[in-house]
Amino acid sequence: MGTPPHSPRDLRASAVSVGRTRRARRPGSRSGQGSLEFALLYGGVVLPLTFMVVFVAEMLWVWHSVADFTRDGARYAATHCWQADTSNVLTYMQSHVPFMVDMDQFIDGSAGILVSYYTKDPTSGDLSDFTCDGAECTVDCTPDAVSVSITNYQFTRFSGFFKLPPVIIPDFRTTAPIGSGGCDEGGNCLP
Repeated sequence: MGTPPHSPRDLRASAVSVGRTRRARRPGSRSGQGSLEFALLYGGVVLPLTFMVVFVAEMLWVWHSVADFTRDGARYAATHCWQADTSNVLTYMQSHVPFMVDMDQFIDGSAGILVSYYTKDPTSGDLSDFTCDGAECTVDCTPDAVSVSITNYQFTRFSGFFKLPPVIIPDFRTTAPIGSGGCDEGGNCLP
């Protein structure tokens, strides 16, 4: 006995299945659509997003560095002698600028460092500008608080190559109570 004859229904099903199968591609032939899609996605989305993440991360790093720099200046001013011209605090801050982008702005003076001393009213607790007859540090000439501010700092990292405008970092201010005032227990004041 042989094989049973094929029914017309079986013949139609096999013809349809042959039409649905794809021809095998040769190993070296590709259409290039995937490569084009990747290039468009990479150039239009991935690359700009990567630069944006780097830009924002670096700007936040600088933001934190400037805030920490302000706190360091206030700590120094609170524990060292008051001088009318605030030159000791300014000298310290300009020589201890943290390593960051555009740090030369603090050295050349384009970013401002302001130091203000205050006296506290014993009844109301309000702070007012500190004044003293002498220009040197003495036990009698000790303020109650100090405020250090950083102004006019601009983040210019990407303004050259990408032609982006500089980002103006807002002013930072740290106020601290005077610690030792730069004077020891014997009344000797050191800058």
